[in-house]
Amino acid sequence: MKRLLSLIVAVMMVLGGCANPQMEPPKPHKPTPNPSEQLPEQGEDEYDVFLLIGQSNMAGRGTMLPEDLTGPIEGVYLLDTEGKVVPATNPLNQYSTIRKDMKHQQINPGVGFSKRVHAATGRKILLVVNARGGSNINEWAKGKTTTFDYTDASGNKSSVSLSFYDEAIRRTKQATAHGTLRGILWHQGESNSSNPTGYMDKLKALVSGLRAELGNVPFVAGEIAPWHTNRDKFNPIIRTIATEIPNSDWVSSEGCDMLKDESDPHFGRNGQLLLGERYAEKILRMVYGK
Repeated sequence: MKRLLSLIVAVMMVLGGCANPQMEPPKPHKPTPNPSEQLPEQGEDEYDVFLLIGQSNMAGRGTMLPEDLTGPIEGVYLLDTEGKVVPATNPLNQYSTIRKDMKHQQINPGVGFSKRVHAATGRKILLVVNARGGSNINEWAKGKTTTFDYTDASGNKSSVSLSFYDEAIRRTKQATAHGTLRGILWHQGESNSSNPTGYMDKLKALVSGLRAELGNVPFVAGEIAPWHTNRDKFNPIIRTIATEIPNSDWVSSEGCDMLKDESDPHFGRNGQLLLGERYAEKILRMVYGK
């Protein structure tokens, strides 16, 4: 009798092991990095990815100096238009698929940001910079397509229709084949500052959509220039972002220099670098726990 029971148990175990032979074990979920936990060491071909989007001050209008064109930025890389990782050289918005002409692309916050983060962490930084000067937040909405003139690196001009939202997601997914998205930097608002009613709701929808596609990463927004005519209408809205959108923060534009004068909304070179360092301070705290 004991031998019979043992035989029955053995047969059941064999059958159980053969059940659903083609079923694959569930793939482990890749959690959003917790700044309280040490990030894993980077492999040779792995990068910390950051998405930089918005309008002209994120595209970069700070006049470049000869020293800004001397070579790659140490430890920093860009995603080019073909989805390849290349050493970062100025201007950082050169590979944006929605940018204006190359002559407009100058120093942007990504320079000060990436230098600071790399210096503080020693990690390789991969930037996806996809900004367009003059863009309105409505043009960044999911499902919105904008038609504009685009001039490629060879000087060929054509009229294209693209979704700024879709391009940000598409290019970021290309970049995450080489690493992990760690955060999103946003600088936009001059085009909406005269009538910012409903701006935060639109920003919430944008962030929610991006996170649904890319993960619940930190989102950091920046104030428009402190001399801007509509600063008192717009900047107080940006300062509420941490209470309106989880896992988000903002950076001040106080002390950033002007590109020209008070009639121009753009930051000068030093202002762009300072703004970038402020973005870095927030990311170093939110992502790296520093």
